[in-house]
Amino acid sequence: RPINRTVPHLWHYDELRPLLLQAGELTPMEKAERRVLMLANPGLEGAPFATATIFFGLQLVLPGESAPSHKHSVGAVRMIIEGEGGVTTVGGECCPMEKGDLILTPAGYWHEHDDYGQGPMIWLDALDAPVVCSIEASYCTEGPPLARSDRPDASQTRYRRSGLAPYDTLARGPKHYPLLRFPWSDVRAALQDLAADTALHEPVQLAYVNPETGRECMPILGFSALMLRPGEELRPRRRSASHGYLVVAGRGETEVDGKTLVWEENDVFVAPTHATIRHRNGSSKERAFLIQVDDAPLQKKLGFYQEFTDGAGS
Repeated sequence: RPINRTVPHLWHYDELRPLLLQAGELTPMEKAERRVLMLANPGLEGAPFATATIFFGLQLVLPGESAPSHKHSVGAVRMIIEGEGGVTTVGGECCPMEKGDLILTPAGYWHEHDDYGQGPMIWLDALDAPVVCSIEASYCTEGPPLARSDRPDASQTRYRRSGLAPYDTLARGPKHYPLLRFPWSDVRAALQDLAADTALHEPVQLAYVNPETGRECMPILGFSALMLRPGEELRPRRRSASHGYLVVAGRGETEVDGKTLVWEENDVFVAPTHATIRHRNGSSKERAFLIQVDDAPLQKKLGFYQEFTDGAGS
């Protein structure tokens, strides 16, 4: 096993939210462009990264505000935590932002954020910034407001059912990012359906994938949704990847290499590479739902991804 600087760590949302709102009061959008509270792993010696490959940050847009258009070489994914009436526009496609939704803003895509609601919009950013920065390839370009398509949320409309794709994809070949928004309402329903066909203590887990290729939805970081049934304890296989989690709903605890992290809704936590992980749902009546982020796609491309069976799952 490698020597890890990344340590298991948990950030409580109820402690971070007041700080984020205070940042909103102190820093107007016209000065900041983006207002993000970066989650820094205490083992990484002050670097603003959650693991050696994953950046996590809580981003805030207040009612009536707009985070202006820009693009960058870093790939980003938004996981919505709080708010109604928010929109992320990616390459001209308007994507509604609802709790639990996952929205892609791939590298090189122009994007902007708007809050048309009555309260703050808050989401967790997951970026591959540690990787891109380490090879000195990170940059950002500002741009004018995006011209918006008259077909909002078009990619979600075109790929509404798994196993079905627009017919013209057979002729033109797959796109890199055909689906930009994954609504949580659909993901949650699919997890509940999968649970009915999954044995106890086997993971009820769905990967966010490119609907035309079946491969990971982003090239460096992988994303999946995990459901813990009431009272369930899950011991996933130990993997060479590092992991981060957003708790979408529920409460429980996760043991990472013997350290217990007690979590509830909207909390964020991480585990280093090669960690032994054990999840427990803290309720005997309610399901718990988490979104998992990992660097398995990068490790697979580099040729050293592994899964292990040494007492941590079958």
